[in-house]
Amino acid sequence: MGGPVGRSSTHGEGTRSRVRHADRPGGGESPYENGDGDGGGDGRASGDNGAGGPGRRAGARGRNSKGRSGRSGRRAPKSGKRRVLRWGSAVLALLILGAGGAGYLYYEHLNGNIRKEDLTLGDKRMADHKANAAGQTPLNILLIGSDARDSAANQKLGGAKETFGSPPLADVQMLLHLSADRSNLSVVSMPRDTMLKMPKCTAPDGEVFAASTVDVQTNQSLRRGGPGCTVAAWYELTGIRIDHFMMIDFAGVVSMADAIGGVPVCVDANIYSRGAGGRGGSGLKLEAGTTSVQGEQALQWLRTRYGFEDGSDLARAKAQHQYMNSMVRQLRKGTKLTDPAKLMNLAEAATTALTVDKGLDTVKKLYDLAEELKKVPTKRITMSTMPNVYGTGVNAGRVYPKAGDAEQLFRMVREDMPLDGKASKRKKVEPKDPSAPVGEIAVAVRNGTATDALGPVSGRAGDVEKQLKEAGFAKAAVDPDNVAGSTRTSILYPSADLEGDAQAVAKALGVPLSQVKRSTDVSGISLAVGADWREEGAYPVSKGTEKTPESAGAQNGEEEGCMKVDPKYTW
Repeated sequence: MGGPVGRSSTHGEGTRSRVRHADRPGGGESPYENGDGDGGGDGRASGDNGAGGPGRRAGARGRNSKGRSGRSGRRAPKSGKRRVLRWGSAVLALLILGAGGAGYLYYEHLNGNIRKEDLTLGDKRMADHKANAAGQTPLNILLIGSDARDSAANQKLGGAKETFGSPPLADVQMLLHLSADRSNLSVVSMPRDTMLKMPKCTAPDGEVFAASTVDVQTNQSLRRGGPGCTVAAWYELTGIRIDHFMMIDFAGVVSMADAIGGVPVCVDANIYSRGAGGRGGSGLKLEAGTTSVQGEQALQWLRTRYGFEDGSDLARAKAQHQYMNSMVRQLRKGTKLTDPAKLMNLAEAATTALTVDKGLDTVKKLYDLAEELKKVPTKRITMSTMPNVYGTGVNAGRVYPKAGDAEQLFRMVREDMPLDGKASKRKKVEPKDPSAPVGEIAVAVRNGTATDALGPVSGRAGDVEKQLKEAGFAKAAVDPDNVAGSTRTSILYPSADLEGDAQAVAKALGVPLSQVKRSTDVSGISLAVGADWREEGAYPVSKGTEKTPESAGAQNGEEEGCMKVDPKYTW
């Protein structure tokens, strides 16, 4: 979605739910949140010297795909000249969690619409997926909303003119996790104001951005190496393997919203999003109740911060989740997918709007992915936001992952646990590589309990070494020279023949197998006692292992929510 992610009563007729189809928003207000430090200007001055120089255009891409694989043998009605693929709303379905439809469109023409970029992780290797008992693996897709203003279409939408042509920011970031058994789908939003250390990234043109030495706002990842760097930042923070990314800008949101024909959204009072003195804000202006928004008005909804609840990025994320859930319900009703002309407009808009990694660079691949997403019933879709806390001092108003809760949410995704609280069908799988006798497994234990605010806890590596020796790991030893902080406890191994040994270490300590990873950074099995295990005793993962933290603000896909309006922004 092309906008940032973030944190009364009604009189008379406004108390009734009613659906209206609005045309243009009144008064020509900008769809951007650009007042009082919001919108495109937010985060552009913060960060360190690795943020990239002026004029970098991570969003500049070619459109030279000519892939011909995956054609179907069927032909377009009355044409007989070109092969076509049964398409429907497959690409759009991916963005809004697997709605479906059908239609016949020209395959190669649509392939040519799609922009492609590399999915990179700098100098790090992505973790391997762990298959379930049936041999299935989960699927993780990162959705990125770019605030790029490097095209006439984006600039025409207005706002933040001083940023035209400057490197884009990743102002919406949502991770879609499709369970291995395809029974449920989880969405995790990260507020764009989240502060974190940026990893080393390599841009599509080969420019290398060094890892940051200070906390940087997460939406700057896009200007530090393109969408692949946004993927790397997510992986660094969460430890979740990411298989694909899909990126869309402002103009793409508008064109797709127009093609859909309207999505119902609800506010509990009249809302007019404008900043102090009537300036800034998204310009969203709606009456109380339910309105079907499309085009620029849909973009305004997705970008509104001033006017919803407490005016935070968290409230904005909640509004975005309600929009996506509503779109899923609309498209699954089938009411928008019966007109062939509308289907063609939808597919044109979707493929033109997207930038994807090269693993999704054809309509066939996108269609197959959408078919997988369609298997999940609406009631098993869960939207959530990374649990967070506000910073202080110079970082007041910025957010940080909430200790304990954020890692709990990330771990549930890593371990393919449903966020809706329903029983999981997951089954533990024994490692393909059996372990050696525990007495023969050498383990280097290091103290990684340091955080940005706290130093390492004295003696923690020795405590865990003792636990391992009591469990029979006679060759466990402390590595005293490495005390670099590690967000979570992890066990690294260098080659496939040591995977079983590394998993045996994890089982002995109660560390989840999702935190056992192959790495070229180690020459043997290395255990980092992380900041999540600063206290003595067993690894603290046993409590609440199947429960989504309340601070994640989970919403079910069938919920028809209504956003609360800040009384200061009503009319």
